[in-house]
Amino acid sequence: MPDEESPVPDEILTNATDRLNQDEISLADNEDIIQTLGELTPVYENDRSYFVLGNYDREPIRRLNLVTDRLNRREDAYAFRMVDIRGEWDNSIQKFCLIADLVTYLVGVAEKDPSDFLVEQGLLVGTTEYFSKSHVLKREYEDEDHPFGWMQDGVFDRFENEGRLYRWRTDDDLLETTESLP
Repeated sequence: MPDEESPVPDEILTNATDRLNQDEISLADNEDIIQTLGELTPVYENDRSYFVLGNYDREPIRRLNLVTDRLNRREDAYAFRMVDIRGEWDNSIQKFCLIADLVTYLVGVAEKDPSDFLVEQGLLVGTTEYFSKSHVLKREYEDEDHPFGWMQDGVFDRFENEGRLYRWRTDDDLLETTESLP
């Protein structure tokens, strides 16, 4: 564990330790986790933090970057993507959960092509804690009524019922929609 001068608050370390004790992890994974906690210092130093999720293919990641940049322009806020946190863990779901536990908000940018963040969507709606702090920016497509399929439509319906589904078509719409996030 980090020394007494660690910027990581004690309650965060306790929560991380509890989660990690649920699974056996290697020494290398443990070291990656400690490094990740250290890299997330801005999460503890700002009033709001945003973990931005979505597709990392060329065009979609450009839009993730737009959302992340727009959120980082807010006073006392810090936004980042999974790829901004170094380290390759054997269990990326474990990494996701550890980070998701720490942030104020989880923000998903949903696009159908060429793929999406299906595993993360399942985690967002699968736990009350993650669902309660999640918001989804869903891309609308002009020529299609249900471009995502019935399973994802069910996820989007849950967010819409809670007033946390935001629709967009263009980059300008996406930026405007991002301004609607808490």
